[in-house]
Amino acid sequence: MLPAARRMRRSVDFERAVRGGTRAGRPTVVVHLVRDADRTDGPLVGLVVSKAVGHAVHRNLVKRRLRTAAAQRISVLPDDTLVVLRALPRALDVDYAHLERDVARGIDRALDRASGPVR
Repeated sequence: MLPAARRMRRSVDFERAVRGGTRAGRPTVVVHLVRDADRTDGPLVGLVVSKAVGHAVHRNLVKRRLRTAAAQRISVLPDDTLVVLRALPRALDVDYAHLERDVARGIDRALDRASGPVR
């Protein structure tokens, strides 16, 4: 499970990651990542699962799977990163292993594309 201290809660952080960061798309998830030089207390991960994914029960299932997949990748993220995982409708139709693989590859690709920390 993703620790509470690593969950993104502020809309400012979501906006900064989505609008100002790098993006890496996979078939089930889009990863938005930004490196923020002002942050040094550990990475934050936020989730966006819209109604396009399905009803509430389906969205909650996808959120639980994304949280678990993100928790397994949190150790590779630098302390100054903000990451938003945006689920695509196909995320509901794949098994957990496929979703986990897409999250891992998306985060790795976004990290490669992200330059150094920005101010």
